Amino acid sequence: MRNKASTIVPLLMCAGFAGYCLDARAQSGVAFREQVIATERAFAQSMADRDQSKFSRFISAEAVFVEGSAPLRGKPKIVDAWSKYFKTSQAPFSWEPSQVEVLQSGTLALSSGPVKDPSGKPIGTFTSIWRLEAGHTWRIIFDKGNDVCNP
Repeated sequence: MRNKASTIVPLLMCAGFAGYCLDARAQSGVAFREQVIATERAFAQSMADRDQSKFSRFISAEAVFVEGSAPLRGKPKIVDAWSKYFKTSQAPFSWEPSQVEVLQSGTLALSSGPVKDPSGKPIGTFTSIWRLEAGHTWRIIFDKGNDVCNP
């Protein structure tokens, strides 16, 4: 007959390992979230810096930006349509993520937050979906903005 210690020790080791795995997964979830927040902020900074080339690097080749009645499909169309926002020395708007959620797999993320005019007045909100692509790079695959709703 086996003694209790020989049964309990492996069980405790397995429990500890499972706890470590769950903790590591939670930590990676936090890390993924921080990566997306940093990426969203860098994306917004490309607008503030008036750097359309840098801006375009955040957009996936197959991205869809929903604007008005006709979505912009594909990176070339999006970059072309957004070129109007890079023509002035001051950015026409800014944005900042206020909520970011990432799938446990760390492959897709949602970010949303306020859009503000140059004076800081809220003029809208944005919602973006990010995908982790080759080279461990987050790129936007869906984006939609909405006007501010006044009560």
